[in-house]
Amino acid sequence: MGVDIGGTFTDVVLEVGGRQFSTKVLTTYLAPEDAIIAGMKQVCDQAGINPAQIEQIIHGTTLATNALIERRGARTALITTRGFRDVIEMRSESRFEQYDLNLTLPEPLLPRQQRYTVEERVGASGDVLIPLQRSEVEALAETIKPAGYESIAVGLMHAYLNDRHETMIRDVLAQALPGVSVSLSSEVSPQMREYERFNTVVANAYIKPMMKSYLDRLGGQLQNEGVACKIFLMHSGGGIISIESAAEFPVRLVESGPAGGAVFAAHIAARYGLDKVLSFDMGGTTAKICLIKNQAPKTSRVFEVARTYRFKKGSGMPISIPVIDMVEIGAGGGSLARVDAMHQIRVGPESAGSEPGPACYGLGGERPAVTDADLVLGKLDPDNFAGGSIKLDGQRAADALLDALGKPLEMDALTAAYGLAEVVDENMANAARVHAVENGEDLSEYTMIAFGGAAPLHAGRLCEKLGVERLLVPPGAGVGSAIGFLRAPFSFEANRSVYMRLADFKPDTVQNLLADLEAEATAFVRSCDANATIQTEFKAYMRYTGQGEEIPIVLSAEHATQPDAVKYQQLFEQDYIALFGRAVEGMDIEITVWSANATTLAQKVEPMQTLAAGARVPANGQRNIFDPALGQPVVSSIVPRSGLQPADLVPGPAAITEDETTIILPTSRQAVRQSDGCIDVVRQGQE
Repeated sequence: MGVDIGGTFTDVVLEVGGRQFSTKVLTTYLAPEDAIIAGMKQVCDQAGINPAQIEQIIHGTTLATNALIERRGARTALITTRGFRDVIEMRSESRFEQYDLNLTLPEPLLPRQQRYTVEERVGASGDVLIPLQRSEVEALAETIKPAGYESIAVGLMHAYLNDRHETMIRDVLAQALPGVSVSLSSEVSPQMREYERFNTVVANAYIKPMMKSYLDRLGGQLQNEGVACKIFLMHSGGGIISIESAAEFPVRLVESGPAGGAVFAAHIAARYGLDKVLSFDMGGTTAKICLIKNQAPKTSRVFEVARTYRFKKGSGMPISIPVIDMVEIGAGGGSLARVDAMHQIRVGPESAGSEPGPACYGLGGERPAVTDADLVLGKLDPDNFAGGSIKLDGQRAADALLDALGKPLEMDALTAAYGLAEVVDENMANAARVHAVENGEDLSEYTMIAFGGAAPLHAGRLCEKLGVERLLVPPGAGVGSAIGFLRAPFSFEANRSVYMRLADFKPDTVQNLLADLEAEATAFVRSCDANATIQTEFKAYMRYTGQGEEIPIVLSAEHATQPDAVKYQQLFEQDYIALFGRAVEGMDIEITVWSANATTLAQKVEPMQTLAAGARVPANGQRNIFDPALGQPVVSSIVPRSGLQPADLVPGPAAITEDETTIILPTSRQAVRQSDGCIDVVRQGQE
């Protein structure tokens, strides 16, 4: 069973003997495990099995992300090196918006009075310059005891090279403050750059008690239902870890739900033999866009949460962990619209979520959301939303659009809905363009794979805006991330900062370091599956001397066991030229971070032959659906997806309906049902 807790819906997918059963239930914020139990019972009833027969549960969640964004974590303290108390507040001193005199930075997770220091210092080479006195740590523990902290983060200078002092602090705290959770930066994120490392260990400590409590409650609830199987969690890097590892390093779960979606899209890309794919995942709260090259999602080792400026790097809190590299914006079905001071329509990032939800849910929401606009534009059937489990109120949606947008801008409800939809679609298209440019890619060469409850409603229009010629909407698109969990391998990536210039390359040091990282990563994977076949991918993060940022260079097993400076330079220059157009002659190259990602073998994917368009399918009905490219409603065919056979052709304008989502075909597009159930959308008349 795969479970994805989103900001609006909790998706549950059950796989039994090759068949899939799925459902969407509204997320229960106060007790997220309640929605999981409700969804589990529904899919078990569909499959005709008892919950006790479930053999494995793989779970992803936005709980960690939401706790950081909404500042709903534990009462936490930070212990750091004297003189570095304010690092998480001073940040990197980079102005991401150079000319904004009213620049807004996210507040640090911990105020100054919750940050403490000790007299110690480890040098940049790992040597102890100032020894830490145990008596000082014991005195500090007594000082902070009355404050009643639930969790403590420990981040000392250069602890990634020598963790002796951090370990001593944990040992003292375990005796002096039993029951208080402790997180060490040398374990959570053993990488250089103190701001990112300190912020990451603080984030881990901040959400650790909450996530441990939630995972314990979930395990208890499942046991009460007779489910005794192992529970695994999706991590941000696109793999699966044990529930014990997740409880210890919950910061690795921050992007777990979106990561499942990227794995799902990569699986579809492999089936179709596609090497350039744009993954588009739009749910109830956010939209996620990811580039997938050579059937593998692009990864990074730092990402940001809670950005104060939507597209601006540097405006959020950096989390330094392995993560699938994607753009995430506040553009989901529940994203709320408003008119700003310039009389322009703005959408998101604020979301109606599931409580109260969009106005059309009839649960108390009064402001218009994207779902309200989709309903007024005719994209949604009010009687069959979420398989008929939620009845949508078109009048409430129209009233909300008129009140918030129509009256201030002097337009009717339909025009307001049109404006809202175009703004949110352009926001997503712009995010995709920026992401592609930053990675040196041309989106016209890409195929879009759309999933999530809201993505198929908007993907056709996005393809028009981006010049993308082909769109695939796979079966189960409405619960795509949860299906992705079932396709993900067990994996863990170990990172470590050891600075080295190629001019001073030490092959023995590199060989031993990568062997240690491989052993560390493999041990985590073995804790999930003791008998699995494991493969390891190595990376070195390299840059020219004096540059501020690195690029990841993939190393083969031979490069790891027989390191060679000349070969490393060739690999770096090859990737550097691909990104920036040319190499820099005469500059030395330096390596800052090394990584080893151990993973079980991916599920074998059977390649398939793409079917050409066959017979046109008769409509099951008609309704007016607004086509934004034409600027007017058009009479559109209604076609149930369940009735489509391989090679069946559906020309636009049309709506292909199913329980969990609806695929909107603009007038410019046509769709062919492929043999695996994917809906293959291309331009009208294109084979």
